[in-house]
Amino acid sequence: MAAGGEGLMRRWIRGFGLLYLCIRGPRLYRVYRVNGRAAIGRGRPLQEGDAESSWESFYQPKALEKHTDSILAWVSVLWTISYYSSPLAAFYMYRKGYMTVTRLIPLTQYGLTLMFLLAGIACLRGLGRWSNPQYIQFISILQRTKMDDCPENKKMLSSFNFDFRSWPVDFRWDETSSKDQQKLGVTGGVPLLKAEPRTRGAADSFLQRVQKLPCQITSYVVAHSFGRRMLYPGSVYLLQKALMPMLLQGQARLVEEYNGKRAKLLACDGNEIDTMFVDRRNSGERNGAKLVICCEGNAGFYEVGCVSTPLEAGYSVLGWNHPGFAGSTGVPFPQNEANAMDAVVQYAIYGLGFKLQDIIVYAWSIGGFTATWAAMSYPDISAVVLDASFDDLVPLALKVMPESWRGLVTRTVRKYLNLNNAEQLCRYQGPVLLIRRTKDEIITTTHPDDISSNRGNDLLVILLQHRYPNVMTEEGRRAVRMWLSASTPEEEASVLSNYGVEEDWCLSVLESYKAENLGQFPWTVGEEMSSEGRQQLALYLAHEVSQQLSLRPHTVPRSQPAPSRCPGVYNRLVPECDDLLDLPIPESVDWQLRKTRRASSRPPAISRTLRTPSLFFK
Repeated sequence: MAAGGEGLMRRWIRGFGLLYLCIRGPRLYRVYRVNGRAAIGRGRPLQEGDAESSWESFYQPKALEKHTDSILAWVSVLWTISYYSSPLAAFYMYRKGYMTVTRLIPLTQYGLTLMFLLAGIACLRGLGRWSNPQYIQFISILQRTKMDDCPENKKMLSSFNFDFRSWPVDFRWDETSSKDQQKLGVTGGVPLLKAEPRTRGAADSFLQRVQKLPCQITSYVVAHSFGRRMLYPGSVYLLQKALMPMLLQGQARLVEEYNGKRAKLLACDGNEIDTMFVDRRNSGERNGAKLVICCEGNAGFYEVGCVSTPLEAGYSVLGWNHPGFAGSTGVPFPQNEANAMDAVVQYAIYGLGFKLQDIIVYAWSIGGFTATWAAMSYPDISAVVLDASFDDLVPLALKVMPESWRGLVTRTVRKYLNLNNAEQLCRYQGPVLLIRRTKDEIITTTHPDDISSNRGNDLLVILLQHRYPNVMTEEGRRAVRMWLSASTPEEEASVLSNYGVEEDWCLSVLESYKAENLGQFPWTVGEEMSSEGRQQLALYLAHEVSQQLSLRPHTVPRSQPAPSRCPGVYNRLVPECDDLLDLPIPESVDWQLRKTRRASSRPPAISRTLRTPSLFFK
């Protein structure tokens, strides 16, 4: 009798323990299919005779959980709106005389009553979960994984998609770091390029520092309020809430169709980074041994971002979300971005087993900052591909802000949001591919049709000028700028004809220099050339690496047709520069983009692909 009572007590305790876990547990979004069927129960596949639902709604919450979850979700949205509007609300209450003790006491009472109501709703939601066997199995697997982080438990847990905050950490930045590198996590993170320090005589006096203090405070407020959110709109909670169904569908596609592996990385600043890895090494794909790390744009997520292009080309792919995007925590300031990228590269090397020589970094738009930082910090990376990226953020920030704010904008960007892509890219010695879109409304400083103001031009010119300083003199830069301003193949051909570019001669010059020198940049080729020879070689370096493609404006990169099928393609029958300069990957890096771009349902816009020829030399 006593034994029976003791067993009943244990069951009661276990039941209340599960109820507590259900109340505090994360939201469960879906259960992934395993080999075409949903994984249910204790991680087992769906057996014959089990009810099979649409993959859009594998997890079916009970009515009580569903309705209480909706209420709490709406409260979360309203709380976010009230948070952003709180300064205006406080100002209004102050003007109306509501900021007094007699008025605030009733408001406090109302707030406490609302909190008790929300706590009751959360308990009711937990009760609904407690009555759902599928959620009970999920929360049991989650608890077992937290207590025993073995591969078997992680494999069962990966069958569920739930609130990523409760996902256990899979890789820590300090697992393979030295003690000196671990100290960086305490002192601010990985190193970034900083402005040249001022000389001692040029240092500001105490009075000057006091005079500048109001401007510095204003810059800090601008950067940490609307500035950061304008630069990275994907970090705004309301936008993420609106995109949630699309993100969940994208995750399901990567997991179910590509057997993707989701992982949480811990960066040196404490931010948790949401990643997705698709392994093609054992799939028989020719490019499967190469890993493409994808860096998304300012409103891009790996779930619906640029990972599709390398996936369709057969590469192994590692996607990740910026800090503050979807499952990643933190805020996307440059230092946090670099810290996250460092954790991603470390995970690719030590967690996934790839060599740096087998890693390609592919970035879209603002993702060029983390891509160029990785190239600068890990110089043995195989190649860098920058799609619709820019050289520096300041000109683009000045474009969208009032002219009277020029000083404030420049100071704020340089201090807190300094995305110096060109400066970082010049520290990289390996292959580079640049893609410029000629109908880009974001990274042009005038209007989308003015391709001469596209900041991708400046990125190319700065890189060529760094690597070939004797070629990219003033007359060489002027010739390249004129060619970059050409909007049609006919205009391009006219510029080349006017300068008398002889491709065979340019090839022979580069080939001779490569045979006689070690090849580290910058090259001294063109040192004893005439101005006409430098102009020819400068135009050749820019023209030989260009290709007209049909692409949309500044939107997420999608697959497009091969160049020969695109309207308005400018085909050139010239020797491949890759053969000349020994590209250290199986095929040209631009092949992996050009070959995999397929037609889109949206109207195409003409784009030019730019890849620097001897940039491929290593």
